[in-house]
Amino acid sequence: MGDATPSDFPAACSRVQRKLTYWRQRHRRGARIPEELWREAAELACAHGINCTARALRMDYYSLQKRAAATVRLGVRPSAAGAGTRAPEFVELLPGGIPVPPLSRPECLIEMEDGDGAKLRIHLQGGAFPDIAALTRGFRERGS
Repeated sequence: MGDATPSDFPAACSRVQRKLTYWRQRHRRGARIPEELWREAAELACAHGINCTARALRMDYYSLQKRAAATVRLGVRPSAAGAGTRAPEFVELLPGGIPVPPLSRPECLIEMEDGDGAKLRIHLQGGAFPDIAALTRGFRERGS
């Protein structure tokens, strides 16, 4: 199995490889690699594999693996330009915030069954919903 060469990788990998080589020529061995280069390497690892990227860039596999995992957790996705965009971490949907066509009605079906075989089925249609927590609590506590 031969070493990876720039021709084995897409242009983005070759670009990062050139940046790292340039940086390494100007810094002593053991110096910390800048965050920007780690970020670019992590994005490549997410897209092309950690082992392949670590070997091509001559980086520590486990350090690259941690950074690639952090990239995925933060929702950074490689874009065509090479810069990552961050995905939303939380999305809140407020009642009435989702437009509903006038001819359709929101609908929900809740089914519960206890250990004795008793069943509760709640079919909700429209916009006025009862206190579902109270209904299910009453179902669980009945016969106590």
